[in-house]
Amino acid sequence: MKKLFKSLSSLALVATLAAGCAGGSITTREKGLGVGALGGAAAGGLIGSAVRHPLAGAMIGGVLGAGAGGLIGDQLQGREIQGNEQDQAIQRNEQEILRQRRELEELKQRREY
Repeated sequence: MKKLFKSLSSLALVATLAAGCAGGSITTREKGLGVGALGGAAAGGLIGSAVRHPLAGAMIGGVLGAGAGGLIGDQLQGREIQGNEQDQAIQRNEQEILRQRRELEELKQRREY
């Protein structure tokens, strides 16, 4: 159990240092990868300790969890980007509608006698 704690602590330290080196804020993909890696390492460590190989279990679980978390985070980030693009398109359309309404009002005022 002591080795498991040491392994998880080392993994958490490496993940923290790697995240600290990244420029800018953490993306959704990176968050998913981190959560998956930590969750996978914890689950793998528990399973590995049952068969007397907690370090190997934590390492394998961490890699598999990081892969799964990265894929899920990538999908979520893609949806966020798509949603942001749709919001921008809606704002552009609203601005165009306002511009056309102002133009229509100006035309109506010019034709009044």
